[in-house]
Amino acid sequence: MKNKKVALVTGSSRGIGKETAIRLAKEGYHVVIHYARSKKGAEEAAREVEEHGVETFIVKGNLANKEKIEEMFSKIEERFGRLDVFVNNAASGVLKPAMELEENHWDWTMNINAKALLLCVQKALPLMERNGDGRIVSLSSLGSIRVLDNYSAVGVSKAALESLTRYLAVELADKNIRVNAVSGGVVDTDALKHFPNRESILAESREKTPAGRLVERSDLTDAVMFLLSDQAEMIRGQTLVVDGGLSLLT
Repeated sequence: MKNKKVALVTGSSRGIGKETAIRLAKEGYHVVIHYARSKKGAEEAAREVEEHGVETFIVKGNLANKEKIEEMFSKIEERFGRLDVFVNNAASGVLKPAMELEENHWDWTMNINAKALLLCVQKALPLMERNGDGRIVSLSSLGSIRVLDNYSAVGVSKAALESLTRYLAVELADKNIRVNAVSGGVVDTDALKHFPNRESILAESREKTPAGRLVERSDLTDAVMFLLSDQAEMIRGQTLVVDGGLSLLT
């Protein structure tokens, strides 16, 4: 068991995280399924992952809580003794205009979407160093570089995530650990249901995306898998934008 590579995907009980976990299983990785609330979803994801002949390990953790992060990585170390891939997919945030944000809205969003990356990488590093290799990819969004309605806190947190990605990539390069991010255009996922203007977002994106369609979950998963692959060896600290050309328009 310990000779096989291990991947942790946060927020992998559903959506892009779940699809990424399944793709990693197809590549032969044992997969750590992380969830915050939906144990049922995590168990279903684990069953689908295990269909590909690998082991799964389910962990629950509030990524806004440092102690819970430490507990999660202690469990991974105890179970597998190593970690080769970390996909930082879990995200949350309060969707309000900036002038309506409370301090706790800001703190929650920044803690989950930005600070958690730092704390998780700090705990992942010793497990990756044991094997002399590590690959880290985070999921971001166009709100990091574009102003979107009701997205101020999340957009700033994703901008921080992308900046941290650059710093980590340089700092960890001599340890043979690659750090990158994938920024997606509008994807019709469960998360989008929380947007008060969901329908207008989808309609506008369909109309304006040069590629002629919305970005799908598989498009983002493809990008994540590429950045984790050997073919991306010399890509460091970059945010790969997968939006069908939407962000190129003013």
